[in-house]
Amino acid sequence: MENWLLIGSGGREYAMAKQLTKSANRHVYVAPGNPMMNILKNVETLDIEECDFEALIEFAKQNQIDWTLVGPEKPLSEGVVDCFKDAGLNIFGPNQAAAQLESSKESAKDVMTSAGVATAQYATFDNQNQALKYLETTSFPVVIKLNGLASGKGVFIAATKSDAENIINDVYQNNANQEILMEDYLVGQEFSMIVMVNDLDVVTMPLAQDHKRIYDGDKGLNTGGMGAYSPLPQFGSDVVEDGLVKVIRPVLEEMHRRDILFQGFLYAGLIMTDDGIKVIEFNVRMGDPETQVILPQLQDDFGEIIKQLMNHQQPTVNWSSNRYYLGSVLAAKGYPQQHLDAITLPEFTQPDIEIDYAGVKEQDEKLVSSGGRIMMVISSDGDLKKAQTRVNQVIKDTVDANLYSFRTDIGNKAFK
Repeated sequence: MENWLLIGSGGREYAMAKQLTKSANRHVYVAPGNPMMNILKNVETLDIEECDFEALIEFAKQNQIDWTLVGPEKPLSEGVVDCFKDAGLNIFGPNQAAAQLESSKESAKDVMTSAGVATAQYATFDNQNQALKYLETTSFPVVIKLNGLASGKGVFIAATKSDAENIINDVYQNNANQEILMEDYLVGQEFSMIVMVNDLDVVTMPLAQDHKRIYDGDKGLNTGGMGAYSPLPQFGSDVVEDGLVKVIRPVLEEMHRRDILFQGFLYAGLIMTDDGIKVIEFNVRMGDPETQVILPQLQDDFGEIIKQLMNHQQPTVNWSSNRYYLGSVLAAKGYPQQHLDAITLPEFTQPDIEIDYAGVKEQDEKLVSSGGRIMMVISSDGDLKKAQTRVNQVIKDTVDANLYSFRTDIGNKAFK
């Protein structure tokens, strides 16, 4: 039996655990995981926090862990990969220097500039007065980004100068030392391109599209992601090739030139503008909720692909064809701000759907919600519209809209 350690607890890690254990010869420990992961065959959760590196390493050594896979950004940014490698353990993820592509938006912009990768024009600020003064010279809308990790919620779009002033004042009221970036607002359709990387070796995954705003029609506040679908019928294989040639490979080559070894998942948040593909952001891990609709398309062994890639053996990877995967996230009412807690979980009995669990805890011997994003309802079909209709109908028939927030327009951009 092959032993794997998976770090994380959300829907992304739930999907990863499911994919890894499609091999009957693999046992997956998840730290800390969530209670619903224990219903998966050959999956076991651990009482170890994701950034307790000493405890994670001790467990890996004592339990003969063959490989460790990292889901979320925080342990990556804090150097979990460096610690595991120093301990002589196999791990798939970027080291702390490479993780700056996500943990420092300013560093990411510097890499893109050096690599000649198209992105929005920007300016950086480390105090409130500078930022407010800049508003006198810029055009609107303008995008304001926190320079650092913000769990997918550190981006604000200000339609007017007044909106921008309010956002900046709020940011600096909460953190007087916060660095921010302000960049040009790009117009076009956003999408996610995720690849698996070992230095200059790359495995491409199907494109996906996340839906960040809390409400239908991309209204309301940014969230960690309210749903996704994949692949994208509106974009052909030429877009994937463009993304590789114009974004992924130049960035990896620039990292290589800087003697920064990138291993793990590289996520490019892209936008198709009238001038072609441009980069909105980079993440150094798989996206959530994109993972939940990308990994089910994989026809080969997820773990074997990682091992082959890390051994510089270019894997042959097959993805399902002519089938779409679409999922809508159920979030606690009030999310992404103050939200309901300890909500009773809905029970889904309908066929042809999958549920990937995220913000779940055990309380008084019952399973209840423990965070903003609680679970994702997923369906697949040869017809994307049918997958969307099925997900929406299941949610309508099962979920109390007074307790949960969810979107019904996941996938709509593919129909325009």
